[in-house]
Amino acid sequence: RFSTIVVATMFARPSFSFISRSFHPLTPSAGALSHYYSVARSFTSTTSLSNSKTKAEVILVGCGAPDRGMGWYHAVQMLDGRVPSAALTTIVEPWFLGGGASGPGGSEFAAWRTAVASSHPSVSFVESLSSVPAASGPRVALISGRTADNPRLLTESIDNGCNTIYLEKPGAPSVAELSDMRAQASEAGVSVLMGYNKNVCKYVSKVREFAAENPGGHVTFVSNNAYENTKESLGECFERNAEGMLKNMAIHELALLVTFFDARVDTVFKVKVDPSKTALKKLGPWEDFSKLSFRITTLKGLSATVTADRCTGTVSYANVRDGPGGKVLRAFECPTKEEAEEVKEKVKADPEIMEYFLTQDADYWNMKETVLEGFADGTGGGDVATIDVGIEALKLAEFITKSVKQQLG
Repeated sequence: RFSTIVVATMFARPSFSFISRSFHPLTPSAGALSHYYSVARSFTSTTSLSNSKTKAEVILVGCGAPDRGMGWYHAVQMLDGRVPSAALTTIVEPWFLGGGASGPGGSEFAAWRTAVASSHPSVSFVESLSSVPAASGPRVALISGRTADNPRLLTESIDNGCNTIYLEKPGAPSVAELSDMRAQASEAGVSVLMGYNKNVCKYVSKVREFAAENPGGHVTFVSNNAYENTKESLGECFERNAEGMLKNMAIHELALLVTFFDARVDTVFKVKVDPSKTALKKLGPWEDFSKLSFRITTLKGLSATVTADRCTGTVSYANVRDGPGGKVLRAFECPTKEEAEEVKEKVKADPEIMEYFLTQDADYWNMKETVLEGFADGTGGGDVATIDVGIEALKLAEFITKSVKQQLG
């Protein structure tokens, strides 16, 4: 017995305006799938996985390229059985099953598809949601398409009969579009939860607990990526994440501010940028931050600092200081040193994989399981962010981007 869920993920259409990436063809066999699974499998102990009697049918909308697409990694985790409440039945991939089939990454996707067909023959691949039979029962859509495509994908998912939508961040290019999506979902009686995995991750829970035990402490969230600090690497990053750092990489931290610090545009008293940890760059037609740091203070006097750097590595962390700029009382990392060693070994096995998939592996499956288990048994999504949080986070992103640029002059 299962109910149905649609998952939409980023259509990782490779861009080669700045960098020509070398793809390595895979043998179109089950061995290819096993290769990918060996990288992700057992990264976290399966003893923490729950046994759900009722599975939720999941439709993944937007898979992207093996090793690169967030949707692909969602699929790998579900196909590998590490999300017990998920029954993945359909993978919707417009790019590699359409115009991108013969382009860069097309042969890799085709090989992976062949491997999945061999090991999971019940999973179908289609080019668009219009090819997915209408839901005959409860259905969830996991949407992780290109940000600009997500409003359309949500409409199509609702028309398909999906009852719940798991929408990857930031959900839409603008506040207005995401607000329209919320209204449309509300009218249709469809709940929308968002893929802000840091809302449920271990190191954030620990820093929140420590801060609560130390009144007056100042929390700093630090998010890092491992792009090379070159025009080619950052240019590809800026193009692929054209919505900008605060609507992409650092949007997770903004969702944390909204959820746990009651930070909203109408509650913000002050945003203060740290110029020494901030760099705004223009590469081709794209302008974005390669790094950014700011402290936000609310009208109630709550404050926190957010720092993000695209070129510093893959370890993200949060700490509590005895005041802004003060002594660090305690820090919590993701991944931990032990987990980081595991990640290094897995990257050796698959150097092409986006390393942050592995560092945040446990958070990804835990969040999907929370959403799907709650959908299946009617208990809801726990601490998973709702579309309301997503809208407030986008509002903050636009507000802070404008404020920081004004401060930088």
